Amino acid sequence: MKRFLVMVIVLLVINSVIYGAENKKPNVLFIAVDDLRTELGCYGKNHIQSPNIDRLAAQGTLFEHAYCMVSVCGASRSALLTGTRPKYNRFVSADVYASKDAPNAIPLNTHFKNYGYTTINNGKVFHFPEDHNNGWSEPAWRPKGPGYALPESLEALQKDREYKSELGKNKNNKPDARGPAWESADVPDHFYRDGQTLEKSLTDLRKLAANGKPFFLAVGFVKPHLPFVAPKKYWDLYKKEDIKLPENFRYTPKDVPDEAVHNFGELRNYANIPKKNEPISDETAINLIHGYYACVSYTDALIGRLLDELETLKLSENTIIVLWGDHGWHLGEHTMWSKHAVFENTMKAPLIIKLPAQKAAKRFSLPVEFIDIYPTLNDLAGLPEPQQNQLQGKSLIPLIEKRVTPDKLYAAGRYGVGDTIFDGRFRYSEFRTKKGGGELISRMLYDHKTDPRENINVINNPENTAIIDELSKELKRTIDLP
Repeated sequence: MKRFLVMVIVLLVINSVIYGAENKKPNVLFIAVDDLRTELGCYGKNHIQSPNIDRLAAQGTLFEHAYCMVSVCGASRSALLTGTRPKYNRFVSADVYASKDAPNAIPLNTHFKNYGYTTINNGKVFHFPEDHNNGWSEPAWRPKGPGYALPESLEALQKDREYKSELGKNKNNKPDARGPAWESADVPDHFYRDGQTLEKSLTDLRKLAANGKPFFLAVGFVKPHLPFVAPKKYWDLYKKEDIKLPENFRYTPKDVPDEAVHNFGELRNYANIPKKNEPISDETAINLIHGYYACVSYTDALIGRLLDELETLKLSENTIIVLWGDHGWHLGEHTMWSKHAVFENTMKAPLIIKLPAQKAAKRFSLPVEFIDIYPTLNDLAGLPEPQQNQLQGKSLIPLIEKRVTPDKLYAAGRYGVGDTIFDGRFRYSEFRTKKGGGELISRMLYDHKTDPRENINVINNPENTAIIDELSKELKRTIDLP
């Protein structure tokens, strides 16, 4: 009882310091971006046009090493939104429901709704809109409309639909038709679905401002997820001749286990991409990278309009802003595309948190995890924990306010039969015979001090024995490996 009272007092003090004497509940603008790498201006990538995300970072706290729990959409989002770690039978794939995999967990949106917040979901937040839909004050909203604008794109989509429908008849599978992997069309922002998500969110912001009650507005942008379709003006921000292929485009890491690499089936589903084991040509790779960059800049522009409206409505002074990508993405590194791996490129994603009273930018290089977001928002809003022992992450408020700086933090995650951990310098991974945690069959170790691109697996170097033992023990302790 005494411990509980102390926690309540601490939360009230934090809330009072941040939000003033009247202690009004802060609003939350919760921005999710699908497949977003840390390839942004604010992360030191000056070739990317991301002025609005950069603006947010210049006003808030940027985490240089923030990591997802599983490098695939549904699983990553379910872990983040429930604040719980994945297991071998929980949060393992793209098409999971948090409500089914963790039925007893109270998700972030429901928790805020239970304490008087108006909670609204526009776009992709949970992987499925019906997942925990009762935690929103109104049904989760998804945009509708065409995914492509150009006639040739729509024709390719129809041909793929007919082809896969025939396959479906033979295999009793539902067809999953895909058009081309990229498109540059001279259309306005609102033509594509993410533009519609923005328009709905701007309307909601105006209503919420007039209402005056605390709100939790979740806005989920899909791009830069495949297919890379964006208005032409964002493609025009980049010159094709300036786009470079990754240095490790044509080779996998030295001594890499077979289990660590994949044949990027997600990308191969698209109409203009080689099937099976055919390599991606340089020309196709440049087009894909160009399309990814255009989609990042498109989403950045939409985020900018959202931030501008927040300022116009004078909501920014009492609104916490959180921007996160659900996981990283390979853009040809180590011969791979898409996510679905335990390398740095797929586990790391952007995380920016802006507090209402924050006056100067902050950056942290210590590794943090996406399950830390829930307890951080919980503390900032001055709410009690949803239930005992649910939140397995750590609040980042002590770190942001520099009251506590841990000597060492770890970030652990997984995908498929691989489990991985990063300590700020070394990334260590283990692969087992099955998702259920079978026999250990292979391992990887990369030293980011000397090899930030993870080109050489140094697991067999004798001088690394001590760090391997340390990280293996921490990995087992953190994610309950056998």
